[in-house]
Amino acid sequence: MSSTATTLKGQPLDRPVLDALLRRRMFFTPSFEIYGGVGGLFDYGPPGCALQANIIDVWRKHFILEEDMLEVDCTVLTPHDVLKTSGHVDKFADWMCKDPKNGDILRADHFVEDVLEARLKGDKEARGQKVEEVDDPTKKKKRKQKTEAIKLEDAVVQEYEEVLAKIDNYNGEELGELIKKFDLRNPLTGVQPSPPVSFNLMFQTAIGPSSNLPGYLRPETAQGQFLNFAKLLEFNQQQMPFASASIGKSYRNEISPRAGLLRVREFLMAEIEHFVDPEGGKKHPKFSEVENVELALLARDVQLAGKTDIKHATIGEAVRTGMVDNETLGYFIARIALFLKKIGVDMSKATSQEQREALAKELSEKGSLELEVAGVADGKVEISKDLVTIEFRKKVENTREYTPNVIEPSFGIGRILYSLIEHSYWTRGSDGGDEARSVLSFPPTVAPTKVLIVPLSANKAFKPFIQKISQKLRKVGVSSRIDDSSATIGKRYSRNDELGTPLGITIDFQSVQDSTYTLRDRDSTKQVRADEDAIVAAVLSIVEGSKEWKDIEAELPAFEGQEVDVAVR
Repeated sequence: MSSTATTLKGQPLDRPVLDALLRRRMFFTPSFEIYGGVGGLFDYGPPGCALQANIIDVWRKHFILEEDMLEVDCTVLTPHDVLKTSGHVDKFADWMCKDPKNGDILRADHFVEDVLEARLKGDKEARGQKVEEVDDPTKKKKRKQKTEAIKLEDAVVQEYEEVLAKIDNYNGEELGELIKKFDLRNPLTGVQPSPPVSFNLMFQTAIGPSSNLPGYLRPETAQGQFLNFAKLLEFNQQQMPFASASIGKSYRNEISPRAGLLRVREFLMAEIEHFVDPEGGKKHPKFSEVENVELALLARDVQLAGKTDIKHATIGEAVRTGMVDNETLGYFIARIALFLKKIGVDMSKATSQEQREALAKELSEKGSLELEVAGVADGKVEISKDLVTIEFRKKVENTREYTPNVIEPSFGIGRILYSLIEHSYWTRGSDGGDEARSVLSFPPTVAPTKVLIVPLSANKAFKPFIQKISQKLRKVGVSSRIDDSSATIGKRYSRNDELGTPLGITIDFQSVQDSTYTLRDRDSTKQVRADEDAIVAAVLSIVEGSKEWKDIEAELPAFEGQEVDVAVR
């Protein structure tokens, strides 16, 4: 499948260049790399840690504080009986198949997807259409797989595309039938793999020295919240509805981890469990606040038909027409969209075909919302008529017992982080024929570092001013980084543009004379000049989101060149 991904400025996205940037600036790096690394395991460096922490901070304010949720932090180690009861021991699995020639273990749906996409790519090449190569630079290098330029019948192309559109819905038997029907073979060996078998994704362990208590590393954070429901209800003074929330690590032994942070074996999750009375109609008192939020929706019946026709509608319209089942579900879908937009995710890209790797979380029995990084599940099961007997009885009740329904917004923080990086990335043209320079335009709210402090040179006269301005920024809670290296000021700004630092304060010889500083905007590279208090106030207002750069430009005088160039001795 050809790549249609673009940068923030609409330029073609060069993933190898972006990946090289993320490694060079240490946003994340493969774990245990000097030992060859392990697939699906990554370490976050300083900017990656800061970006993740800022995303979580916004998430807490947007959901936990706004909705008065009850946060819990539960253990990762989970006894076997818990996950047996929840169905994870029997059903938390993917389908895998084995190449009988070289012994490679393949995830069945990924195998079908990859081979069909390669054939569609060959068809486009045979038709003379331009196809952009899409590499996953996080994978270990293997022998180059060649794509044969073979033209397919139009009906075959349509059939392949329909299969790809609903690839997540096939079970093991159906995947096996597709492998046989289309004669799908491992490109590395030319051999058809064995029929798919189930592979449980949980990491098993033993709790205690006797090994008599089998357990698992939790595959999600939900179990701890469900098991503490009664205590949380009591803590909430027996009031319904209420929501719990948890942020923590989860573990899944992926068959074929790929696509960088999008499919890994250890990852940070943020999950919400919103418990409601099923007879209350699932109305939400704050639904009116979000009913006009417009979203790109993919109806479940459309997806199951093998199509990808996106419908743009307000969440209010989606609830009224039944595409989204109820107000509470719709409320959280809209709140998720607002959260992603707040941290800088481009929602127009959230339904791109290329990013299907992380899409399609079930919402209800009536609809699906395609979000790249977050999903919402409504805990309902449809029971067929032959399983139900209806009897009419009269009963006087003084109390009513019921089993709450639960709506579960679930977030993969690593997926959000990677999507944000991709959506914030662009390249700035350089004068003089030099290479284009990379920029990460993170919103100031989540940027790893808010301000770069740059002395014009290593002159000792600048040191007191560096210390003074950095101390003032710390006092107002703004993170800063000092770059007093010997590189030119342009290069210092450029490498911090790659880190996504939104603002830069320059200390020059005029600063020594009149205690004024220049403030630089990352995206426009424009600068203003003002005294220390005005600069700090401007920085704080931008970081807090109360003002934008255009407001600062209107308030403070522009700076276009250094006014004092005499060295201070």
